[in-house]
Amino acid sequence: MMMEKISNIVRSRGDPKVIETGPSSFGASDRMARNLGWFSIGLGALELLLPERVTRTLGMEGQEDLVRAYGFREVASGVLSLSVEKKAGLWSRVAGDGLDIATLIGGLHEDNPKKSNVALALMMVAGITLLDVAAAREVSARHARQTGSRRMYGDRTGYPKGIAASRAVAARKRSTPQLARS
Repeated sequence: MMMEKISNIVRSRGDPKVIETGPSSFGASDRMARNLGWFSIGLGALELLLPERVTRTLGMEGQEDLVRAYGFREVASGVLSLSVEKKAGLWSRVAGDGLDIATLIGGLHEDNPKKSNVALALMMVAGITLLDVAAAREVSARHARQTGSRRMYGDRTGYPKGIAASRAVAARKRSTPQLARS
């Protein structure tokens, strides 16, 4: 109900009004892509704004520039995951997860007093990687074109109630006398 009202606000005076919205074409994989995109933007913002805190928590001081670069990557992947190119955004998240894992493994050395934090971060990134891979595969499958098949639109008219109903409306308008302009 609310979406119909919002949709009608932006319509021009002569445009048809939205009475009822139909079923969403937004699938579960698309919703997951959107959620992962927002998560990526949030994580990237954290890495961009507080890299010292991230490196201190992981016992990896001196890696602030790398964390900032990873923050830029996260934000870019998140924006791409929210766009129509969500497949590319999700696969870029998977690639970024690989970089994150490789960097975190470097922090597991014996003389790191916070290697338990690194291990915890590594487990979290591994879990997110599984989500990223699953979402990327689902979005790729959902939005892939079948080779050799073409979409056929021959059965569509572009008229919501059919061509006959539209012709009847046009005929009624032609038979109604025009108001004299003054």
